[in-house]
Parts: sequence; C-alpha cells; structure tokens
Amino acid sequence: MKNTYIDLFVGLFLIVGFLALGWLALQLGEVPFITGSRTYNINAEFSNISGVKSGADIQIAGVKVGTVRDLTLNEDSYAMVAMQINRNVEIPVDSIASVKSMGIIGDKFIQISLGGDEEIFKEGDIITETESAIDIESLISRFAFGKVE
Repeated sequence: MKNTYIDLFVGLFLIVGFLALGWLALQLGEVPFITGSRTYNINAEFSNISGVKSGADIQIAGVKVGTVRDLTLNEDSYAMVAMQINRNVEIPVDSIASVKSMGIIGDKFIQISLGGDEEIFKEGDIITETESAIDIESLISRFAFGKVE
C-alpha cells in the first residue's frame, strides 16, 4: 500500500512537470495562435537594411516594442521588413522607421519615430517613410580616397 502512494505521487509530479514544460515552451516559442493575440504585423520598405537580422528589436524612444519577423526583397528591389509590434502600441501613419546601430559596430535595430497623425497603422500596412542604414565602410573609403562631397 505504501508503494502505491509513492507511485501515485511520482506520477502526479511528472504530469505537473510535463504540463509546466509544455506551457513554458508555448510561451517562449512564439506560437502564432498564442502570440498573435498580443501582437500585430506591419511592414516597412527600405532601400538598404544592411546588418538588420530577423529577431532584431523594434524600438520607440529606446523601449523595445516588437521584433523583426522576416526580411524579404519586394518586386521593386526594396527590402521589406516584416515587424511584429505589441498590440498595445499604436503607430501613427506619419511615423518614420530608421535603421540604427547600438554603437559604432553594434547590432542593428529598427527605430520608429512617432508622428502626430490621428490615423494609425493597421495589420499588414506598409511604412514607406524610412531611413536606411548608413554604410560606415563606404563613408570611410570615400573620405580616405578624397571623394567626399
């Protein structure tokens, strides 16, 4: 009889452990049917996104408000950045998205400068007011070889 209680306790402990592990995996794994209710997707069109990677931060005033979901090239040869933004963040349609760097050679991220319009971006909209990445190497080579204008 004593072994039955121990077996029952160990079985319940394992079931609770597997449920907790499954819950944690769903929370950290960005499962679309779970995270979809907390975020919305918008896109931004850049001429150059050099150094931006999938999973990079989206920031407003230095606060992380989302992540870069995907990077693609559209039919006009512009870089399209698919961004996953927290649902509680509203971005006016006159906002500007810029590629910024965390220091001189740090990781790249997208900085959104909010506009003042009352109309906000909706799911799937495209930010066309963008500032592309600054290519430090080309600036240095232009300066070194005397082609600075």
